[in-house]
Amino acid sequence: MTGSRTGGQIVADALVAHGVSHVFGVPGESYLAVLDAIHDTDIEFVICRQEGGAAYMAEAWGRLTGDPGVCMVTRGPGATNASVGIHAARENSQPMVVLIGQVATDEIGREAFQEIDYRAFLGPITKWATQIDDVDELAEAISMAFKIAASGRPGPVAIALPEDMLRADTTNADVTPMMIERATPTSDELDAIIAAIADAERPVIIAGGGRWTLDARADLTAFAEHNDLPVLAAWRFHDVVDNLSDIYCGEAGLAMPQAVRDTITQADLIVGLGIRFGEMTTAGWTLIDLDEPTQRIVHIHPERTQLGRIYPTDVGVCGDPSVTIGALREMSVPASEPRRTWCSARRAAFVDGSRIPPQPGPLDMGEAMRWLQANAPADVIFTNG
Repeated sequence: MTGSRTGGQIVADALVAHGVSHVFGVPGESYLAVLDAIHDTDIEFVICRQEGGAAYMAEAWGRLTGDPGVCMVTRGPGATNASVGIHAARENSQPMVVLIGQVATDEIGREAFQEIDYRAFLGPITKWATQIDDVDELAEAISMAFKIAASGRPGPVAIALPEDMLRADTTNADVTPMMIERATPTSDELDAIIAAIADAERPVIIAGGGRWTLDARADLTAFAEHNDLPVLAAWRFHDVVDNLSDIYCGEAGLAMPQAVRDTITQADLIVGLGIRFGEMTTAGWTLIDLDEPTQRIVHIHPERTQLGRIYPTDVGVCGDPSVTIGALREMSVPASEPRRTWCSARRAAFVDGSRIPPQPGPLDMGEAMRWLQANAPADVIFTNG
């Protein structure tokens, strides 16, 4: 779009250009120009009670759609409240764009009311934290924010928007959304993954991280079923694989069942697909030796710096998990009776360990969970906290 527009209109038009349909936030006076402009678009601004909730909603949007969730908050306490959800998006590798109202440019550096240096405050928990003081740079910054949030290891990006800049006029045109690169493994790397699995008798896939599409979840389930590969979901990624499949062997997370621990410690090969080998998934890095793992490790991750960061890696592949598992689904591992027996045994151990004994008290939580399991619709989304 061309012609004279305010900074607020630039932001609204840029969101439309990037396909944004929902924005989550708490209205604030420091970005009223953006709110006014959004009112003239088809974007739905979801008003939240508190900025932390708004950021969590944006994180969930990224998790469910694969596209960056957008959160808007006002300066000072609005941003500090939102930081808990921003940090969750970083840890969970979920794409998010956070737009923060800021004091006017001529007040910055004077400790104005609710002024914060957002580069310093949010830099450590985002992929990129910046402030745009010139309205002519705004469209390009928004486009760059969406690219950074969704590229490599997905994560949150934060942009501070001084209120006078949002009211300023510009004739700059919109910037075309930038292309998002997907890290794609080479044929040699795919062959190395298949060879490592073929050499193993007790392999396990631990899957999680960002950018898992519905097709990728189906690809993972199909690949694992076809090749007798037990799959564990990493912490907070329960739905990365079909939980009703005979290859699903539990979640590697908080209060990890003994059967899941045994699957990891007894394995002779661990395929980390999209995960960071984080604290919860490894029980505080105790299930795999940090210096000399007894298991061989194949690590597939969209950000190269994560490969070998925690554990020595036998096969390291920089690859988008959805792209990689889609390619692997077209390949086969030679059949193996030890692998088939191992997979069946780990599933049986998980199912047996998942039986819920009667609970004391007026409400039997085990019975409640069994009722939900039997009666909840297939597409229901559960949350806990």
